[in-house]
Amino acid sequence: MFWLVETNKQLKELKKKDFKKVFVEPLWSNENVHPYHRGIQGFYIREINYKKGFIVALQHSETTSCGMDEIYDLIYEFEEIFVRDRKEFINIAPSQKLSDIHFISPTDIPDPTPCHEFFYRKYSYIGDIGSIIPIVKHYERCETIYNAVKHVFAMEKPQHFEFYNNKATNVFYWIEQEGIKVDSELFEKHFNATPTPWNHVYTQFNLKTTTTRPSNSFGGINYAALDKKSGCREAFIPENDFLLEIDISAYHPTLAAQLVDYEFEHEDIHQAFADMYGVDYKKAKELTFKQLYGGVFDDYKELEFFKRVEKYIEDISSKEEFVCKSGYVFKTDMKPQKLFNYILQNTETYYNVLILEKIIRILKGCKTRIVHYTYDSFLLDVDKSERDVVKSVMDVFREFNFNIKVEAGKNYGSLERV
Repeated sequence: MFWLVETNKQLKELKKKDFKKVFVEPLWSNENVHPYHRGIQGFYIREINYKKGFIVALQHSETTSCGMDEIYDLIYEFEEIFVRDRKEFINIAPSQKLSDIHFISPTDIPDPTPCHEFFYRKYSYIGDIGSIIPIVKHYERCETIYNAVKHVFAMEKPQHFEFYNNKATNVFYWIEQEGIKVDSELFEKHFNATPTPWNHVYTQFNLKTTTTRPSNSFGGINYAALDKKSGCREAFIPENDFLLEIDISAYHPTLAAQLVDYEFEHEDIHQAFADMYGVDYKKAKELTFKQLYGGVFDDYKELEFFKRVEKYIEDISSKEEFVCKSGYVFKTDMKPQKLFNYILQNTETYYNVLILEKIIRILKGCKTRIVHYTYDSFLLDVDKSERDVVKSVMDVFREFNFNIKVEAGKNYGSLERV
């Protein structure tokens, strides 16, 4: 059978091969477009041990097309589908059978072919640029990618696979596809970029970072670090009635206290530190974060909290590896303080994913939506008739014994304490 499948009759022949475990690579219409709107030209499908792969064409300029329903019927019959990015893939074919290769074993992916680079360099503005890149070049690229990742298929799935593959990808996909409404004039002014015709922008989380803490950027905009002083946040506005942000107070000190089994005497943790240090609130926050991330100062080594932190760091550094709550395993062949910081960030991500799961369940079928997330803050676009729903969302944080601060406003730059 030839590698190009472009009719439903040929698709039936491919289906008769009864493949069970396959590697699938989408042929995107334009890889520079957000995955939620990207569109596809077809799929590369290869059984994990078969001698060659097949391109199933959907709407490429050089081919006829198989039916979309027939393609999906084929995809959903596979027992396991290995993909390079599960979060991206569920935009076009959501399935519980998807296995993200990165969460089994991070693997370097070869650069695109010179042909792909040429077309994207010269014609990146074309929405369906993938349809004019020669189909044989798509096949060449996909075969190269397969050869780079095929060693992963036989690997045992690590402890963290279930958490990242089936939980983290789902919650961050959910936030991405919601999008955030913007004031188009302000957005263009501050970011020199154009939103969608319906005045929305879409964020994109990268779950494949060294620290395991997701980054969040798309189109050259770092949504995880929007400046608070420039006025750029005023560009983000509600689709409903108002924006509401829930911040977890003193998040990393709280997590550190859990790790070292320490209880603060004061509900306001920063005030508890202020009392310990004998300084004002603002100075206490500064001192605490410097010591959590950079090491304990000599003046405060005798404080019980920091004594336990230092003992904890000493203990974890004496092991060959450390298993986080998410199942992620860190090797301890790094500086002890750096290891502790990585563990804090992984623990933060673990709890945030569990929180987001619960919030998303609460908001299903509601007008209120969760539209943004940055490490210790969660931004809701609230319909004022659903105040009971918002209360249920806030109760989620209390389930995990996290103290929260709540702010609301008509745009992201004018939030005030409520």
